[in-house]
Amino acid sequence: MPDNFILVEHPLIKRDMTILRNSATDAELFRSALRRISKILAIEICRTLKLNETEVITPLERTTGYTLAEQVVITPVLRAGLGMVNGFLEVIPDSKVGHIGLKRDEDTLRPIYYYYKTPAELEDAKIIVLDPMLATGGSAAEALNYLKDSGGKDIVLACIVAAPEGIEKIRTAHPDVKIYSAALDRELNSKGYILPGLGDAGDRIFGT
Repeated sequence: MPDNFILVEHPLIKRDMTILRNSATDAELFRSALRRISKILAIEICRTLKLNETEVITPLERTTGYTLAEQVVITPVLRAGLGMVNGFLEVIPDSKVGHIGLKRDEDTLRPIYYYYKTPAELEDAKIIVLDPMLATGGSAAEALNYLKDSGGKDIVLACIVAAPEGIEKIRTAHPDVKIYSAALDRELNSKGYILPGLGDAGDRIFGT
């Protein structure tokens, strides 16, 4: 397993990945399975968050409680990354949300920007990039470039399915970025789609 890659294994992920991969799954069921997997990924990623101690008064006495010591910024890569946002917000409801708009040129497979908006202060934030399909890794690598150029330092990438080619791309371009994924698939086909994969995540999320 590459040292920049963390495969998040869980029986419920395996069940919901089967739903996502099934070509007969409709958009509503696809979105719900994606949200459930995203929540498990969020919980796993949050193991690395730093805490501050605080005092809390229970109905019986004072005791020690905890608050997050850092701002979390969830940043989906549009448009498929939007399908993961609600799952992450359910786990980290006080997160801020940025957006990076990228689309893939189907001839060159290179990413093209069309939108970028994030919170102003990224230097001290824990940034979680959401991109369901890590295929060639081109879009994710470019999104990471933008975030780093904007001051981001502590960044992780969360995806649903990853291909070896995409993992290697991120390892080479951004060796400091850890990848959390619910599945590691075999390879890319000649058009840059993941095999066995689950098709175009954006199309299946939005029914287009």
